[in-house]
Amino acid sequence: MKILNNEINILKEAGNNRMAAIGGAIVIMLTLIAILASLLSPHDPFEQKLENRLLNPCFEYPFGTDDLGRCIFSRLIFGTRYSLAIGVTVVGITALVGTSLGIVSGYSRGIIDEIIMRIVDIVLAFPGIILALVIAGILGPSFLNVVIALSLTHWPAYTRLVRGLTLTLREMDFIEGAKALRASNIYIMRRHILPNCINPIIVLATLDIAHAIIFATALSFLGLGIQPPTPEWGSMLKAGIPYFRISPHLTFFPGTAIMVTVLAFNFLGDGLRDMIDPKINENILVSE
Repeated sequence: MKILNNEINILKEAGNNRMAAIGGAIVIMLTLIAILASLLSPHDPFEQKLENRLLNPCFEYPFGTDDLGRCIFSRLIFGTRYSLAIGVTVVGITALVGTSLGIVSGYSRGIIDEIIMRIVDIVLAFPGIILALVIAGILGPSFLNVVIALSLTHWPAYTRLVRGLTLTLREMDFIEGAKALRASNIYIMRRHILPNCINPIIVLATLDIAHAIIFATALSFLGLGIQPPTPEWGSMLKAGIPYFRISPHLTFFPGTAIMVTVLAFNFLGDGLRDMIDPKINENILVSE
């Protein structure tokens, strides 16, 4: 119940923060576009009409057509589904795994803590995008493999964040009180530690969705992500490169979609961070 009340308060304050409000409004709009893609799309994103190839933006085709005569506007709308799906799925998996390992590591200490943190150090020793490229190259290009590659490279950030919070929380009086009442370790971690880590995790997850979307589009641009003819922004950007001089709209609109989406999540994350940061220490001191 406390977690729910905290999130309701955050949403109320988000409406008073201009940056969070702008980012949140764009994110909501993108989510609705992804859900209603079939209704909003004026054309079939897979339909090829070679007689209409490389058309400039016009009334029938608001964003023009690509080298196969497909409607770029329709493909961008459907591409929203894939970009948001990858971002949310990757962050959901990494937040769950990273948070669980962080709490276990910080609360247990000892050999368990050492093993988990050394694995984190090994993963962080490699640049994230390079490691994702290697994993995606080994697994092969597909939606599932992109999610796997990005999930394997993003979880350490959550583990380090939550471990640091847990190390502070485990020394608090209310944790000692719970131990004195013979509460189990699992109960303490679930009912006392986790609720006090939620706010920082939300901020990190919001910002991390933007990173996941950028990495996913980068993998597709390099040919290791979602493959054509699936309408994905990174692969659309790559397909437009050969026609950049004669039909710049092929790269302009996918690039703009990527930029706007990433900025929206960054604005939302920064706004939430500004609202939550002053209260982190206060929330840490609050017990169940």
